[in-house]
Amino acid sequence: MQSSAALRAGIESALGGRLAAHLRWRDRSAPERVPIGIAELDGLAGGLPRGSITEIHGLASSGRTSLVAAILAAAAGREEICAYVDSSDVFDPASAEAAGVDLARLLWIRCGGNPEHALKAADLLIQNGGFGLVVLDLGDISTQIARRIPLASWFRLRRSIENTPTVMVLLERNHTVKSCAALAIEMRRERVIWSGAPACSRLLRGARLNAVLPDARISRKSVASERTAFDVSAVR
Repeated sequence: MQSSAALRAGIESALGGRLAAHLRWRDRSAPERVPIGIAELDGLAGGLPRGSITEIHGLASSGRTSLVAAILAAAAGREEICAYVDSSDVFDPASAEAAGVDLARLLWIRCGGNPEHALKAADLLIQNGGFGLVVLDLGDISTQIARRIPLASWFRLRRSIENTPTVMVLLERNHTVKSCAALAIEMRRERVIWSGAPACSRLLRGARLNAVLPDARISRKSVASERTAFDVSAVR
């Protein structure tokens, strides 16, 4: 019986180098990036990549919702149609509109606390196309349930969004998507900003937030730091 090495040598000899010509390595072009809407974060991350998943994660009151509102407002400035897949019915249209989100260009999908339905809805939106931005909000899903989502589901979403002009933003408590995310941003609250005397009535003015990039390799350019800070104002 002919050995596998001899068989391979015979095939390569018969092809005469033609196979190698078809299997030449091609570098993958860098994806187009769009502004996040916060100058400090745009300077650090270089924007959000199209055709990829961006994961924003952080604890409650870490500023993750404020960051998503800024991203939606920036998309509204580009006159793009957006979709918000709300797994736990926590989206507040009034606050979003006050932050600059164009509700007339936003499709709000409520999933009643079912993350499986939310994943399917996001997949269908991406496959059908027509959206510049798709937000999948799993931020209020418990960590245990989020970790039960098969990694294959994230790989399928990543595959679906490849070679499309859509930006996908995933909102979570913890970094669970791993390598399926082209960009990961961790949000942390540094301090709350108040006005008024401490011994008297005080008014909430905003918060000082920190954004951390766990993996700086995703930036288009080398950066001196993997974190930045910015202020957000309270919605009145």
